[in-house]
Amino acid sequence: MFVRPHGLHIDFEGNVWVTDGEGPNGEDPRREGKGHQVFKFSPNGEVLMALGKPGVAGEGDYEFNQPSSVLVAPDGNIFVGDGHGGASNSRIMKYNSSGKFLLSWGSHGSEAGQFAVPHDLAMDSRGRLFVGDRGNNRVQIFDQDGNFIVEWEQFGRPSGLFIDDNDMLYVTDSSSENRGPARSSKNSSPYAEGVRVANVKDGSVTLFLDDPQENGSQEGIAVDKAGNIYGSLTGGRALRKYLLR
Repeated sequence: MFVRPHGLHIDFEGNVWVTDGEGPNGEDPRREGKGHQVFKFSPNGEVLMALGKPGVAGEGDYEFNQPSSVLVAPDGNIFVGDGHGGASNSRIMKYNSSGKFLLSWGSHGSEAGQFAVPHDLAMDSRGRLFVGDRGNNRVQIFDQDGNFIVEWEQFGRPSGLFIDDNDMLYVTDSSSENRGPARSSKNSSPYAEGVRVANVKDGSVTLFLDDPQENGSQEGIAVDKAGNIYGSLTGGRALRKYLLR
């Protein structure tokens, strides 16, 4: 069913949303007719909706090219971070709860409202949409009509975003690659990889959780009702739980 399941989101009704971030490559026949889609599943795994054309990378209103992330707002509107670098798209797509296209914004670049890998999405209690613009080393904030509000650059290269019930923002940095000359690259940021916790009001970082593994690559992030933090390590192929005391 999937080529590369990438983004994961649980909506307010308990439905599971998944982005399939790759498609056919002309080499692996198992990829044919799959990928570049966003799926909605019931809690029992029943497919309730599929957005995008299976196996087709495109720029149309109902097409995606390597969709990275998905989020459902409290009113049911669907936001998709469409693009994962390279020749893929660099935009945010908005649909209503039935999957009807409403609007899109963004293009590849580094100006306000442009993106270089809209890798993850989150929404605060005020309904502001946070976009982890990883390739530009920033978090951009918009209203739900795509109007730019502000950008924050204190999170390194944001891969994962999560906002809890107390409006605290959790940001993972999986690719600053600043652990020495052996891992330096043109994509490096001056920040250490790990998890940063900040207040959504002003973005002030109140806590930093270092990634103790040289190859940690911590991307996914979630927080439970007790305040425990869970991170997924793509490079380390593991899950990590942080107990805040």
